[in-house]
Amino acid sequence: MPSHSATQESSAAQEPDAVQEPPEPPDADSYAIQSARRRAAALGASRALHRSVLHIPLAERLSALAAAAPELVGPEEPTDIYGDGVVAALEGEVARLLGKEDAAFFPTGTMAQQVALRCWAGRTGNAAVALHPKAHPEVHEGGAFSAVSGLRSVHPTSEPRLPTADEVRDFEEPFGALMLELPLRDAGFVLPEWEELEAVVAAARERDAVVHFDGARLWECTPHFGRGLAEIAGLADSVYVSFYKSLEGLSGAALAGPRTLVEEARVWRHRYGGQLFQQFPAAVSALLGLRDTLPRLPEYVAHARVVAEALRKGFTESGVAWSRVHPERPHTHQFQVWLPYASDVLNEACLGQAEETGTLLFERWFPDGPPGLSVTEVTVTEAGLKWTADDVREAVAEFVRRIPR
Repeated sequence: MPSHSATQESSAAQEPDAVQEPPEPPDADSYAIQSARRRAAALGASRALHRSVLHIPLAERLSALAAAAPELVGPEEPTDIYGDGVVAALEGEVARLLGKEDAAFFPTGTMAQQVALRCWAGRTGNAAVALHPKAHPEVHEGGAFSAVSGLRSVHPTSEPRLPTADEVRDFEEPFGALMLELPLRDAGFVLPEWEELEAVVAAARERDAVVHFDGARLWECTPHFGRGLAEIAGLADSVYVSFYKSLEGLSGAALAGPRTLVEEARVWRHRYGGQLFQQFPAAVSALLGLRDTLPRLPEYVAHARVVAEALRKGFTESGVAWSRVHPERPHTHQFQVWLPYASDVLNEACLGQAEETGTLLFERWFPDGPPGLSVTEVTVTEAGLKWTADDVREAVAEFVRRIPR
């Protein structure tokens, strides 16, 4: 999301870190009531574009994992101890999917990326990391790069997109690593074209810099690039992927790359406190996501483009003076929608629509940019596949009808 976000990740949106909660307002009771109302609306809605796993009861999630475990890891497989067993099996599967020599499981992506870039800094002798100012470490990690890992950020561009090859090649300051977030979520889940990505990577290599992909959402990039995961990951020296975002796992991440890098990363994982005694629930849920959700992501991306076009037409038909769906043709199954109204007005409209009609079109709006301009993120998953373009336009008309104008 845009720069209004706080540094603490929130669980109150379309997916575990889809948006960030603002600082607690003076009227904490009112804020708690609104949060409860949003959750009740999401749980009670009969139609939504996305059903968050956060709304599945705890017992149901655990039961699903227990039912899947015998098929995923074997009926007699013991639980893991310090990363063996099912965790090691998951690491091997990720390395295979991404075409890398090895992969290491991490409890969080924040830890995985800091470890990766710290290891690369030791090899290159340069602690500067070139990345976008809207990249996750710059917006959502509390300055951990410098505070914890001794790294320093530099920004080849501030445009709402990833840097171009010329911007990387001509940047005035040396850097040891180029980190590219694919897609760049806070700029609208945007991706470059494949040829542009190849050129950016080549420009970094001309400067003797290594390339690391923040691939928290790399899984859904294959339709846009028209390439498989291994070919995409093959452009980078190392790649981080998340299991709890698009794959809807419980938690966890993996760092994939050369075997020597991953072996060193395991040492630093221990030093950072990430060598947990047992992680089998997270590992099983990740394997379940790779088996069941990963193959469906291209379908979600294709339908997100149908939804985006229908939203655009719906706002026009409903007489909204200005609206923006960004990107116009979504690069993944997630995108932004902008409207020229205050966020509290839009939030009341979407909650009222969900409560009274059972249709949850949008989840939560946030102020961003000039006063009176608000943005939300739209995610299209299995629940959204049931919506036709006409369904979307009709829901937009009902939503707009509830906006005081």
